[in-house]
Amino acid sequence: MNKKKELAKNTIIIFLGKVCTQLISFLLLPLYTSYLITEEYGFVDLVTTYVTLIVPIITMELEMSVFRYLVDCRKDKDEKKRVFSNNFIILLASLGIFIVLYLIVSCFWKFDYRYLILFDIVICTFSGNFLQIARGVGRTIDYAISCIITGVSTILLNILLIVVFKLGAFGMITSMAVANGLGAVYLFIRLKMWQYIDFKKKDKKLIKEMYKYSIPLVPNGISWWIVNVSDRTIITAILGAAANGIYAVSNKFPTILSSLLGIFNLSWSESAALHINSPDRDEFFSDVCNTMTKLFTCLGVGMIAVMPFVFPLLVNHSYDEAFYYIPILVLGSVFNVVICLYSAVYIAKKMTKQVAMTSIIGAVINLVVNLVLIRYIGLFAAALSTAISYFVMMMYRHFDLKKYMTITYEKGLVIKTVLIFVFAIVLYYQRNIWLDLVSLVVVVIYAVLMNKSFLKASYQTVCGKFKSLKAK
Repeated sequence: MNKKKELAKNTIIIFLGKVCTQLISFLLLPLYTSYLITEEYGFVDLVTTYVTLIVPIITMELEMSVFRYLVDCRKDKDEKKRVFSNNFIILLASLGIFIVLYLIVSCFWKFDYRYLILFDIVICTFSGNFLQIARGVGRTIDYAISCIITGVSTILLNILLIVVFKLGAFGMITSMAVANGLGAVYLFIRLKMWQYIDFKKKDKKLIKEMYKYSIPLVPNGISWWIVNVSDRTIITAILGAAANGIYAVSNKFPTILSSLLGIFNLSWSESAALHINSPDRDEFFSDVCNTMTKLFTCLGVGMIAVMPFVFPLLVNHSYDEAFYYIPILVLGSVFNVVICLYSAVYIAKKMTKQVAMTSIIGAVINLVVNLVLIRYIGLFAAALSTAISYFVMMMYRHFDLKKYMTITYEKGLVIKTVLIFVFAIVLYYQRNIWLDLVSLVVVVIYAVLMNKSFLKASYQTVCGKFKSLKAK
């Protein structure tokens, strides 16, 4: 029970912070679709996509290594200082090399906002690293506050630069960079990171160990990038930037699900690392996997059921085509839930090579399906390739993980999940308001019944907190 309470507490804290950044693009969707033409929005989406690819390559996924090593030395000040110092040595050296190479390449390859994009990459590198440091040393509240600072800054800067000053794509990229920078500065000051940095503590052995852990995550990260966002590159090259703008909008809704999963996964990966060798490990991991699979499945099918009602309210009519790709992308996001639950187990056991291998398989499938079908079925190919690759990765990891531990699911869960998704998706494409209402009612009832234990436990926890506050 202590493990579950610890996981729930960390999840709630991280949720309060990450919801500001992870869901910010969704909340600003009406603004983006009103003030940016499809080509501009498609360009910014492509820039964001490439930044997410480049940053982990620059650092060789150092931030994940730092997090994992700091978890093991939270109470050892000297060891913590050693990890901190070598982290910054690697980080600064990697950024220095990248900046030089980027400036050389940009002399020959001219593209829009190239120096602004460089600034964004550098800031995002520091931001990502500092956030993982905060998690590694157990400063979850500071992690959340940093995310809130980033989220609020993004909203205000987007309104100022896009709406007031009409800066379009330039304003949107600038907002992202500055907002991430403010969040990073907060963490650097709040955690007093300068106290832990001593370049005399350079340790080649530790650097080698950290790279041994993190380097297998680089192909994993690239593979995830291919599965998640290579679609944008292929769409832009074959169908054009406007089509990418349409696809980007359709992706915003499933991204809510992925964002919520990402929030949970941050606390889940920490709990998995802390309790991977516990005697009741299999029972604990099975319980978490069952609960989260049911919860996210219902969130996904609920999103499909509610979409006919909210889509016209949030999206400008020029992006109407995006409506048709959402259910397939949501289905892929649900497969991704199970993938990430299993991934935390691999990371906790420091089996990063297995993580990379399964991700590469998914990436290859995604690329092949996308390239073969996109000329025939257009944007449906991008959505289908993502869902298919996620499904294959999910199944592969499920059977591979049996070699290391036993995760047991509730009887009949798979059949129920398949049936409710088929029901919701079939009615979704009928485009009939009465069938949409029927779908929504059925899905809500199903969600309550499937998650009644989780809802009851959550209610009792909240009531307990209020009673304790009143007693004080």
